[in-house]
Amino acid sequence: MALIETDRLALREFNLDDADFILKLVNEPSWIKNIGDKNVHTIADAQNYLLQGPIKSYQDNGFGLYMAELKLKGTPVGMCGLVKRDGLENPDIGFAMMPEFWGMGLASEAARAVLVHAKETQKIERVLGITSLENSSSMRVLEKAGLKFDKMISLPGYSEPSRLFIPN
Repeated sequence: MALIETDRLALREFNLDDADFILKLVNEPSWIKNIGDKNVHTIADAQNYLLQGPIKSYQDNGFGLYMAELKLKGTPVGMCGLVKRDGLENPDIGFAMMPEFWGMGLASEAARAVLVHAKETQKIERVLGITSLENSSSMRVLEKAGLKFDKMISLPGYSEPSRLFIPN
């Protein structure tokens, strides 16, 4: 069941049946370059990633990353949601789309909807954004979603500095 809907997308909580999709998404070269290698190489690894990541976050924080699907067909296109990271006072918005769905505005559409849901339904007043230094596509998504670049930061567990985006 969709938690968040847009004109084209339905966002719902992940479940273990989504492991096949996660295995593909987190092994995309763009994911590994911009987000990092999560060492997810089997269906069992993908299920563990879901259990220790999004599913655990729903239980611990009341939010997490959500499966993004085309509303009419139910086709998985990516993920979008909120992440609680060490080193950040507020949750940040995370998103990733499969390459075949790039350039359609789906990441921006999902990000805007997640930010509205966070504020109106979950009563989260401030959501941040972070990107790697070279990830210009994600920077554009954050800007289209209403965030602006603030400063460079260092986060625990990341070897490179990150760009921090804050609400406009």
